[in-house]
Amino acid sequence: MTRFVAFLRGINVGGHIVKKETLHAAFASLGFRKVFTYKQSGNVIFEAEVADTAELKLKIEEKLESTLGFSVPTVLRSMMYLRSIVEREPFKFPSIEGASLLVTLLPDPPPPVFGSLLPLTIPKSTAKVIGASGNEIYSVTHGGGEGALPNSFVESKLKMKATTRNMNIIKEIVEKFGK
Repeated sequence: MTRFVAFLRGINVGGHIVKKETLHAAFASLGFRKVFTYKQSGNVIFEAEVADTAELKLKIEEKLESTLGFSVPTVLRSMMYLRSIVEREPFKFPSIEGASLLVTLLPDPPPPVFGSLLPLTIPKSTAKVIGASGNEIYSVTHGGGEGALPNSFVESKLKMKATTRNMNIIKEIVEKFGK
């Protein structure tokens, strides 16, 4: 069994309100074990016998669309992979008062040229995209409504759906469910 986290894009925002119990039932009906939702219900932890993330992603997205009536782009990461992100400490600089450290999770790696453009300041803000590694992009925001900016900025630049989480949430998931 492999433990995964499904990061669901657009849950409990924009009128797409979904109860944790509904997500839990949908994942359990797919045969997944030890299903948990964490914080915002766009974070679903589960165990599966299948290790093929493309197959799992397709099953999850099809089930969620049939259950909820709308498309839910999903990004999967194994718990082992998330642990490696936390251990790598992608934000290796002194903490900045009021800053949020955000991880944008992509379904595929960004093109290599994207990394050569970094750091990038997101237009009309002080938020910055500061790094890229694997299928993740790292950003720093400074309050004032900047938290949602990295996701839409990255999606517009890379022409792919993504979802963003605070690094603290990823650390908490690994600490709580990564055993």
